[in-house]
Amino acid sequence: MDLNKLRNIGISAHIDSGKTTLTERILFYTGQIHAIHDVRGKDGVGAKMDSMDLEREKGITIQSAATYCKWGENAINIIDTPGHVDFTIEVERALRVLDGAILVLCSVAGVQSQSITVDRQMRRYNVPRMAFINKCDRSGADPFSVTEQLRDQLKHNAVLMQYPIGLEDKHVGAVDLLTRKAHYFEGDNGEIIRTEEVPAEIKDEVEKYRAKLVEALADLDDEIAMAYLEGEPVTAEMLVPAIRKATISRSMTPVFMGSAYKNKGVQLLLDAVVSYLPSPLEMPYHALSMDEEESKVDLEPVPEKPLVMLAFKLEDGRYGQLTYCRIYQGRLNKGDFIYNMSNQNKHKVGRLVRMHSDEMHDIDTAVAGDIVALFGIDCASGDTFTDGNIEVTMTSIHVPDPVITFAVEPKKKDGLQNFSKALNRFSKEDPTFRVSRDEESGQTIIGGMGELHLEVYIERIRREYGVDVEVGQPQVAYRETVTTQADFDYTHKKQTGGSGQYARVVGWLAPADEGEHYQFINNITGGVIPKEYQPSCDKGFQDQMDEGGLIGFPVVNVKAAIIDGNSHAVDSSDMAFRLAARAAFRDAYKRANPVILEPIMKVEVESPEEFSGAVLGGLNKRRGMITGSRTRQGYAVVMAEVPLSEMFGYSNDLRSSTQGKAEFSMEFAKYAPVPRSVQEDLIKEYQAKRAAENS
Repeated sequence: MDLNKLRNIGISAHIDSGKTTLTERILFYTGQIHAIHDVRGKDGVGAKMDSMDLEREKGITIQSAATYCKWGENAINIIDTPGHVDFTIEVERALRVLDGAILVLCSVAGVQSQSITVDRQMRRYNVPRMAFINKCDRSGADPFSVTEQLRDQLKHNAVLMQYPIGLEDKHVGAVDLLTRKAHYFEGDNGEIIRTEEVPAEIKDEVEKYRAKLVEALADLDDEIAMAYLEGEPVTAEMLVPAIRKATISRSMTPVFMGSAYKNKGVQLLLDAVVSYLPSPLEMPYHALSMDEEESKVDLEPVPEKPLVMLAFKLEDGRYGQLTYCRIYQGRLNKGDFIYNMSNQNKHKVGRLVRMHSDEMHDIDTAVAGDIVALFGIDCASGDTFTDGNIEVTMTSIHVPDPVITFAVEPKKKDGLQNFSKALNRFSKEDPTFRVSRDEESGQTIIGGMGELHLEVYIERIRREYGVDVEVGQPQVAYRETVTTQADFDYTHKKQTGGSGQYARVVGWLAPADEGEHYQFINNITGGVIPKEYQPSCDKGFQDQMDEGGLIGFPVVNVKAAIIDGNSHAVDSSDMAFRLAARAAFRDAYKRANPVILEPIMKVEVESPEEFSGAVLGGLNKRRGMITGSRTRQGYAVVMAEVPLSEMFGYSNDLRSSTQGKAEFSMEFAKYAPVPRSVQEDLIKEYQAKRAAENS
């Protein structure tokens, strides 16, 4: 396979922008499927990429799905990712292994909160991208305004590659600004493309936008700049390599448009994927060597080099664990032995498949640049595999911390085995789904990115494992911190038969520097605390941070210093200093004006303008702080920051106050102190709970 002709792309966007519909059309035009089914179609089949029953019912994508197709001589691996922020890890791990992406935007709603998140993830992994403005057939469609939003809100150098032929119900096609040719999409499924000259009534506008395109490229390419300044014609042949170079270097985002649902513009987008997005040969990839230095090792996508591949997603299917892998270097054959770099385990590759949503197509060999799946290999998400001839590891995937927890238990005792099977499986598949046990109450606690995230897993336990689950009140992941400095001078003394315990620590506790979770400052001089015991003080402070003194939640953003102390030749030990540091921290913590921090969510509500008063009132009632609003074509979009603890049940309230016409999305923004009155209530509640447990 010629790697120059391979593209690994992801399709990401805000929820309901039409990603899955777009993927469905791509599969249809490339001959991978022979009939189109829509996400919420009347035939009840559902889109190919939404293979889970829950996805079909809710009309949303929950798991990213991989597929592959051919377009002309080119092979394209595609990952369709969820748009809902609760499933953000699916987007995160897809982007980690892709060479390029399509950012889908709705031509009416434009840049939405999730588009901003997805864009941030693309930046984190330096993924070159193109934009596709979808839904140009909808009333209020305005691709020009959306391109402006891409520039203003996402700071992209967004440049239109096409000019629409008609918008809203008159949308029939697009003009290619490079060739100045008009393309119309006809036939039952838009499979017939009729190419003509540009209609006379839009000729001037087409020329205006083509000039803008040439101007934008003249800033990035010397050859085009020369031709432009000297008034020579700039041909399409000159523009294509310049656009490709600018897209891959992320100095420009080419913008395409159409309507996936109405089968318009998708084939031209596929041409653009091949023309402008990089092949695996054009992206720099590196691993870290596993020696002390962790130096960077450049990876080359050639089959002759030692194998390096990353397991980026796991699924437990009917036939055991299915592991999705991206091969960065080397070749993988069925029957080969591979080594997991995280634990040095050796595995034999029994079955190698290419995924087409939930179908598997067996293959015998795969090479660098490929995205494939393996069966029956036990590993975790983010593990690196090699053929044993190279010891490197890929950088890990960014995993956000959970912001909400539920206490769960099976309704019937006989469901316990399946219940724990389900929890084990889901926590292995999804790193943002955490399972823990509350030692005091003996409850099983699940944590995740939001209510929907956990509800989907509870529903999956019921359907896939036949276990009804009882769910306790949602619990917010509070944190505690200090606001002022407090000194401590603590002596730990214990005399029992034989040697005793003795340690004295003197120092202070204060808020950490910005952006720091924990800092340990060691200002011991003259050996008053022997060198070997100094790390024990650090460990003791960190032990105590697991449980704050106000409501028992972890402590964050603190700086702990030791400046003096004392030791005893016989009675001092690691343990004595660790215990002394814990007690000193506890003691100083009470005097350092501790506060409770709560997760604050970034909430975006979109509703018809006549309900904007109700929306604002509802957010204010929930301690929301409005951070911005805009109106567009009869719709009001309100942005606010609201404490997570106030957001439970919000979807029902919003529905009833807006006759079901509004929708909202939310994602974690930051931690902030709770108001004094709320803090007092939380402390009272915690103390009452403790008293009840001890009585």
